[in-house]
Amino acid sequence: MNILEVLGVNKRFGGLQALNDVNLQVQEGAVHAIIGPNGAGKSTLLNCFVGRLTPDTGSVMFNGRSLLGIKPHEINQAGVSRVFQTPEIFSDLTVLENVMIPALAHRDGAFKLNPLRRMRQEGDIRNKAVEVLEDIGLADNLDMTAASMSRGDKRRLEMAMGLVQDPKLLLLDEPTAGMSRADTNNTIDVLRHISDSRGITMVIIEHDMHVVFSLADRISVLAQGGVIAEDAPANIKGNPKVQEAYLGGAH
Repeated sequence: MNILEVLGVNKRFGGLQALNDVNLQVQEGAVHAIIGPNGAGKSTLLNCFVGRLTPDTGSVMFNGRSLLGIKPHEINQAGVSRVFQTPEIFSDLTVLENVMIPALAHRDGAFKLNPLRRMRQEGDIRNKAVEVLEDIGLADNLDMTAASMSRGDKRRLEMAMGLVQDPKLLLLDEPTAGMSRADTNNTIDVLRHISDSRGITMVIIEHDMHVVFSLADRISVLAQGGVIAEDAPANIKGNPKVQEAYLGGAH
């Protein structure tokens, strides 16, 4: 069953056609990668999923519900979490506190930076945050200040902040950008574990083909704002259109 369906989406910025009749389907429980050269429209498309942009025409349906017109701050309540290219974390708070904040926001239906004393009294929220941090491999860093973490660990912390809200769909924008190879491989293992253990549908925008082919069940390839191929990873590798547009220079 498709959990995300994009039908005939177009988006223009002045004279630039950023998205050109984009169609794609994401199956429930799958890891679906979106790849393409710089300027292909990947981030524009992702922003259409989360209310930061509204397509000029077309539809975006998630779990039977239109995402068009949804406000960015409402997207988590709809069952969608997004991990940004630059981690959006509370640098002065601890790792545990960073994960408890969105857990409280999800439960209470509003994003509020609760007093730390109240957060520490929320035993059920604390337990939930610790469980997610164990899954993501950060359980040993609960009391560490977020600002003192490595870039790779900050990215994983933001993943935990998304996962603690029990999303049905996790959107990851360049989740390994700027990471060392060791951190990249660690992140691949974490995402594979999350996919296998929680069954969360993931859509990943990524330039690193090692990450894409290690994780993806299916791949959509964008070029000049349109989808030029959508297939299983083994078939994408050998697609002449994809080689010409992107993969030929991406290994």
